[in-house]
Amino acid sequence: MAILRDILINISPIQTLGDMAAAVSSLCIDSRKVAGGSAFIAVRGTLSDGHTFIAKAIELGAAVIVCETMPETLKDGIVYVQVKDSAEAAGLIADAFYGFPSQQLKVVGITGTNGKTTTATLLYKLFEALGHKCGLLSTVQNHIHNKIETATHTTPDSISIHAMLSRMVDAGCTYAFMEVSSHAIHQHRIAGIRFAGGVFTNITHDHLDYHKTFDEYIRVKKLFFDNLPAGTFALTNADDKRGMVMLQNTKAEKCTYSLRVPATIKGKVLENNLTGLVMVIDGIEAHFRMIGTFNAYNLLAVYGTAKSLGADKMEVLAILSGLQGAAGRFETYMSPKDKILGIVDYAHSPDALINVLATINQLRTDGQQLITVIGCGGDRDKTKRPIMAQVACEHSDKAILTADNPRSEDPEVILNEMEAGLTAPQKRKSLRITDRREAIKVACTLANGGDIVLVAGKGHETYQEIKGIRHHFDDREELTEAFKILNK
Repeated sequence: MAILRDILINISPIQTLGDMAAAVSSLCIDSRKVAGGSAFIAVRGTLSDGHTFIAKAIELGAAVIVCETMPETLKDGIVYVQVKDSAEAAGLIADAFYGFPSQQLKVVGITGTNGKTTTATLLYKLFEALGHKCGLLSTVQNHIHNKIETATHTTPDSISIHAMLSRMVDAGCTYAFMEVSSHAIHQHRIAGIRFAGGVFTNITHDHLDYHKTFDEYIRVKKLFFDNLPAGTFALTNADDKRGMVMLQNTKAEKCTYSLRVPATIKGKVLENNLTGLVMVIDGIEAHFRMIGTFNAYNLLAVYGTAKSLGADKMEVLAILSGLQGAAGRFETYMSPKDKILGIVDYAHSPDALINVLATINQLRTDGQQLITVIGCGGDRDKTKRPIMAQVACEHSDKAILTADNPRSEDPEVILNEMEAGLTAPQKRKSLRITDRREAIKVACTLANGGDIVLVAGKGHETYQEIKGIRHHFDDREELTEAFKILNK
């Protein structure tokens, strides 16, 4: 429970009507969650406009309405607060409602196309091992110290974020590590959060269904760093050609990491094989259980963040050497009989898929066949569909094109668009099997002893979304079950 005037402290309303001393029991941007005494914040979303649900919210007991446009008819006894941007106001109001939790934590945001989940998860595991109680907000799962909460978005809505940060404070957490998606930046879902620092991993072709152009995608990512204040840190990947762009206008302390050019945190890969990485970081040689150059970058980002937060570098490297990454990120499974190596990875953008396939091709031996199972999600960026198919065929011995999460689209149409990018030789290397379970089974059937099967695109997900319904489906389960059924 809070007093309305107290939770409006960080916003400048256009106008207010009603009692500013009104008690607020909860904050809602979803009218279905409104209860007696709630403040309903009418946010204009991508699919619906909260302003159309103001009457419904009042009917369910809302005492306060926060909106950009005042309703034509004002109800007696209801307090109205008109603001310029409801989405931004939601975060600022939630911050005050929950007692400014991010001021009591060191919150680090990780943004970029690839590597966000692994970097955030490793930071959470590292700082827990260093003896701190930590929180994690990620695509895979959220943690409040040792309690796990299911994740539904890369970055949840602003009210949910501040509520979670508040629960972290209540649990005694002192650090929180969170993925920050481009959607979340653009939609003000991180409004009100006081970040201790930000990390940029890389930027590649993704989310153009939402941002429309690559330049706009870059601009939105950069906004996160533009808004970091003095006294924080901004760590960027100097090997990404847009890495330094991210730091152009930030007031934060600028830090860089690299495998190729001079940087604040310099790394070098000495060995990269299926048992892990051997690297020199900051002049110190260390062994890691993680595989691939892309993970070398993730490890540098984690090390650089830990150093910026004041952790001892020797202790950090000692702990990192024993850690594994996030679920569904280059997870490996070995068939018991034929020793076929199965790999499940979340790679769902062309660049991410290239990185995974390049890593496998670096590590595989002569005679080892690589079979890739890949699909593209429905209701998402269509321009990457032919590119994903091209990448899979170009870097694999065989590629099986299949359904991912078709959502509202016809999976056959998605597969047609993927196949449209293939040359005649590439088509000869590919198979089209719409049923994802059958596609995985066929890949395992085609694999001989010692071969490699990559199942890409869904990673940690435990569902397949078809026509608005999420059916249980887990690539990891399907892969191991196929090995078992086929006696591989």
